[in-house]
Amino acid sequence: MSGHSKWANIQHRKGRQDAKRSNIWTKLIREIIVAARLGGGDPDMNPRLRLALLKARGANVPKDTVKNAILKGTGQLEGANYEEIRYEGYGVGGAALIIDCTTDNRTRTVADVRHILSKNGGNLGTDGSVSFMFKHCGYFLFAPGLNEDEVMEVALDAGADDVIKEDEGSIEVICDPSAFEALNRAFADKGWTPEVAEVTWRSDTETVLTGDEGERMQRLLDALEDLDDVQQVYTTAVIE
Repeated sequence: MSGHSKWANIQHRKGRQDAKRSNIWTKLIREIIVAARLGGGDPDMNPRLRLALLKARGANVPKDTVKNAILKGTGQLEGANYEEIRYEGYGVGGAALIIDCTTDNRTRTVADVRHILSKNGGNLGTDGSVSFMFKHCGYFLFAPGLNEDEVMEVALDAGADDVIKEDEGSIEVICDPSAFEALNRAFADKGWTPEVAEVTWRSDTETVLTGDEGERMQRLLDALEDLDDVQQVYTTAVIE
């Protein structure tokens, strides 16, 4: 994939997340609850919970809040019964969208998602309508400045599938989800802190949007991400 605007897109996304701290906390707490419910409350035995806790620490979620979320997930504290739902659809210019949600009210969530899509030039699709355009993988993004050869050596030794240096000097590392933790430890041992470290759905294609189309798509993405029920939005859109 071309890196012509990837770094700018990532920085914009991080800036948006920082500006919506309380919204991010809500999403992280829900992820911890679901992870603990599905895999147990011991992070040593639950890789999904380990990743959720890592993200929560990065976002400075209070320890007591994290502890209570785990207890709610394991049923030791009362709390909402969240379920995971995935919607697929299209945005501006035909850009594909995967919208992962965690909700205690499926009817509310689908209505909110459908409303935002229709209001901003998008529409819901059927299951499987766009997911074939995406690959489930571990993903790391490093800021410009690291030595590509050194990153490649460490990454490949730890199980990475691909290392890509973008035009502006940032470095991407792609791996199978099962190799994510090994890579994360290998990078930490080197003292490298990635700008992005996540298990994600990465698009195999790009829909480049500029001008008015880009602005409308950004509004659509922002509106979706503002919903507490929406955990992650993945898209083929690259906004210039």
